Amino acid sequence: MSIVDVATSPTQNPLSDPAPWWRQAAVYQIYPRSFADSNGDGLGDLPGITSKADYLHELGIDAVWLSPFYPSALADGGYDVADYRDVDPRLGTLTDFNAMLHALHTRGIRVVVDIVPNHTSDQHTWFQEALASERGSAARARYIFREGSGPDGALPPTDWVAAFGGSSWEQVPDGQWYLHSFAIEQPDLNWANPEVRDDFLTTLRFWSDRGVDGFRIDVAHMLTKDLTEPLPSQAQLDALPRDGMHPMVDRDDVHEIYAEWRQVFNSYDPPRTAVAEAWVDKARVPLYASPQGLGQAFNFDLLEADFDAGQFETVVRDNLTLAELSGSSSTWVLSNHDVVRHATRYGLPQPGRDETGRPVRKHGVDWVISGGVSPVLDRPAGERRASAATLFMLGLPGSSYLYQGEELGLHEVAEIPAADRQDPTFFRSAGTDLGRDGCRVPLPWETGSDAGSAFGFGTGGSHLPQPGWFSDYTVAGQALDPASSLELYRSALSLRRMLQTDEQLEWIPTGRSEVLRYRRPNGWEIVTNFGTEPYQVDRDDVLLASRALDAGTLPGEATVWFGDLAAN
Repeated sequence: MSIVDVATSPTQNPLSDPAPWWRQAAVYQIYPRSFADSNGDGLGDLPGITSKADYLHELGIDAVWLSPFYPSALADGGYDVADYRDVDPRLGTLTDFNAMLHALHTRGIRVVVDIVPNHTSDQHTWFQEALASERGSAARARYIFREGSGPDGALPPTDWVAAFGGSSWEQVPDGQWYLHSFAIEQPDLNWANPEVRDDFLTTLRFWSDRGVDGFRIDVAHMLTKDLTEPLPSQAQLDALPRDGMHPMVDRDDVHEIYAEWRQVFNSYDPPRTAVAEAWVDKARVPLYASPQGLGQAFNFDLLEADFDAGQFETVVRDNLTLAELSGSSSTWVLSNHDVVRHATRYGLPQPGRDETGRPVRKHGVDWVISGGVSPVLDRPAGERRASAATLFMLGLPGSSYLYQGEELGLHEVAEIPAADRQDPTFFRSAGTDLGRDGCRVPLPWETGSDAGSAFGFGTGGSHLPQPGWFSDYTVAGQALDPASSLELYRSALSLRRMLQTDEQLEWIPTGRSEVLRYRRPNGWEIVTNFGTEPYQVDRDDVLLASRALDAGTLPGEATVWFGDLAAN
């Protein structure tokens, strides 16, 4: 795949570099429980990550983003946090965290951790105190408690529906109800309470003091709420514009919180970075990405795009414009822990779309695997398109977020028995929505006699079952294969580090609606053929291609990079 000989051990970026490293970083998301298991208990852990530090360095990434590793009952894959300033004992200790941080930092890899501020676990000491306290207590004021409706208060305060299905309210023994926008085990915090705000400032300082380089903010658009009585119905909520005054989401006053956080971030040298997970209208993204706030916000538009030239071009144009408005850089994401892996998305029939043009789906899964029935998956096509889309994305100005295992070309795992599933979406929907377990299956590292019972993930199996076909996608099996997905990623990330010098992009006409071509100011050009018919190109200085060119012809469903390394 690579025409130019590219070193697989890229030059380290010194962590003391004063430049804003995050603007064009390649960030690798690790879902800790599914990355590598060091002690054979079936769960990935922090020492497991440390053991793979060389692998991460050789991959060529700039930073790791860790999904939650805090103490948790795992009602929602760790996003139900019981203690924001500790490590789940099943995953390690704070000493293990320090060792992992040191191992990554010494290899030039920065570390971003997940912060989950909208809700805690119901096992958090605050919530346990609230349950043991009476109505109107200071302990309950940290959360959102309300009296029920109906003559005796036996009905929920409203008919609101939680993100994972069912009511957004749960009743406690004394008859009051608490709000949970997600799982029952995730009670929403009351961000009007100064104690809540102060405690999260303490958490940000705790991890920053340990040397963490930045934070990913979970559902950053949902913290503040206006629960003035009378509370609206679900239909009324759905009908209200999301213009900064909505009672529940994307309120203007949430940015008062992030302005406080920014003061904390900027008190460190270098300043800590942050990126918002904010599912909001495009026009409001710059509010989260502003330098006075979190500084950067996720752009999820490529997650919702088909493998289609017109859709990809629109996404890029729109989001580069938004980045200019905020003064930030854009982010590009094809896969993460919440959606079907893009190798599978691109190998299945395209989903239907609603009146806004968005795919019709529940949690990113229902159009792929509906009610346990999987449509026919064209694996080779999905993998070709995934490689082409990845090279297209890695050439864009801004930061690129990669999800663990995508470098191996992994597909979604559909064949998980109901008894082994963990995602609350599956259970709250009575199995009609399979949820997100399929992209969270532990990684395959080894093949053959070294693989053990879990493809080298650990010696004691894996917390989600791995399919037999994982044997074709292991790290060991791909590491020495120049035509493998892993080697394509390694070459691309090494080249990207050399070529990604600015944030400009110029579109070049191709004469074909299914072919996109863009140029970076240093002469780096990216051409992607989204169609199936070959496309003749006019350059021969090929740096990298997802499929081999034949006499200057780019095959269908492929991307090629052109450039002169000597000029960079």
